[in-house]
Amino acid sequence: MAMVGEAFLSASIEVLLDRIVSGDVLWLIKGKKLEAVLLKKLKPTLMSVKAVLDDGENKQITNPNVKSWTDELKNVVYDAEDLLDEISTEALRNKIESEYQTTTMKQVLGLKERYKGEKAFQRMPAISLVDESDVYGRDDEKEEIMKLLDPQNLSENQIAMIPIVGMGGLGKTTVAQLIYNDPRVDKWFDRKAWVCVSEEFDAFKVTKTILEEIKCSCDGNQNLNQLQLKLKEQLSGKKYLIILDDVWNKNYFHWKDLASPCTSGAKNSKIILTTRDENVVAIIRSVPTYHLDVLSDDDCWKLFAKHAFDGSSPTKHPDLMAIGEAIVKRCGGIPLAAKALGGLLRCKSDAYEWNKILHSNFWDIPNDATNILPALTLSYHYLPSHLKRCFAYCSIFPKDYEFEKEELIQLWMAEGLLELPKDNGDLEERGTEYFKDLRLRSFFQQSKGKKSCFVMHDLISDFG
Repeated sequence: MAMVGEAFLSASIEVLLDRIVSGDVLWLIKGKKLEAVLLKKLKPTLMSVKAVLDDGENKQITNPNVKSWTDELKNVVYDAEDLLDEISTEALRNKIESEYQTTTMKQVLGLKERYKGEKAFQRMPAISLVDESDVYGRDDEKEEIMKLLDPQNLSENQIAMIPIVGMGGLGKTTVAQLIYNDPRVDKWFDRKAWVCVSEEFDAFKVTKTILEEIKCSCDGNQNLNQLQLKLKEQLSGKKYLIILDDVWNKNYFHWKDLASPCTSGAKNSKIILTTRDENVVAIIRSVPTYHLDVLSDDDCWKLFAKHAFDGSSPTKHPDLMAIGEAIVKRCGGIPLAAKALGGLLRCKSDAYEWNKILHSNFWDIPNDATNILPALTLSYHYLPSHLKRCFAYCSIFPKDYEFEKEELIQLWMAEGLLELPKDNGDLEERGTEYFKDLRLRSFFQQSKGKKSCFVMHDLISDFG
């Protein structure tokens, strides 16, 4: 997404400035015919470009010429980064050869061997648990769907599919989580499974996950046909509830193959799926479809206030309440937007800062132009530059992946994204501060499945 691209570009220029005067670059060019005045000229030039780029980040939304300029600048900066990479590599090679001829490369760099065949990031189990204290205004919606699951509500079909449809950030997954963890579900169904499908529809992975969710072990040598035969056996005569979260696939034959082993289940088994795309529902031809609505202003305010006032009563901040209520109205009843802006204002007690958010021109960005809610764009825009570049780096994480805080901080350190504390303090502590700030702003959420891990909401991931 463009906003993150410009932030990362701005951060790249900062890194270029640091690298140009770094020890490696100066060490390599020492004695070469390069006038010192060129280095002196280059630094203010890059600083001027960065200043103009910060302004261009706003104007490129409405001015295509500005966007063309920033796109061209990206190519120049990336070329410069490649050149500096080559310089750094050559400088490091020369240093190693001259100073550590008897030491292996691995020891000099302090590198450790990773497990063979291990990927940097692997898909973790989908999250089915929910913090109910962080949910407002969804009781009625939950109960309406629970009525459809009630054994007394007999369906005509062998399997009834219940799609929950709505735009990103509305809380479709949250409603599904509330249903999945309701004690009545365990009484009504013999089996239940939660599968996060996401954009990459893989019948093998989905089938395998369902088997694992119903406590049926799978060895790694089975193919899709063997897994589906096993699933058919496990569901035979059993009444089950399967939730397929974040579905995008519109291929009829994929759905037919996936549903094949599910037909062995008992009558009145249910499959709930959440999706942003009405076309998914059209392929399945399932009724009834449940369209999730936005939150009321009152519920949206409660969610915003919980995050903005850090648990204290909003009435203790009368100068901020009126501004906050006006901000909430502009959130359009989107829970994720209310949480994100509440987190953004959490550490700001100045009415001036709140008014800046309320009257920002980012509210005028049409949703279909960026595919990102204006409130989320605002939350990102007002991040300090050092947090912008760290968050922009997180675009390497695919949707629905869990990551550990310590691992991410190490990656930030390796990329030079953390500012060295002025008191020469610990760089990891600085990374922890950055991580905490992003979490308070709702960019990171703690995984409910694995307490040591964190996730990004899929709409937040769209910034990357």
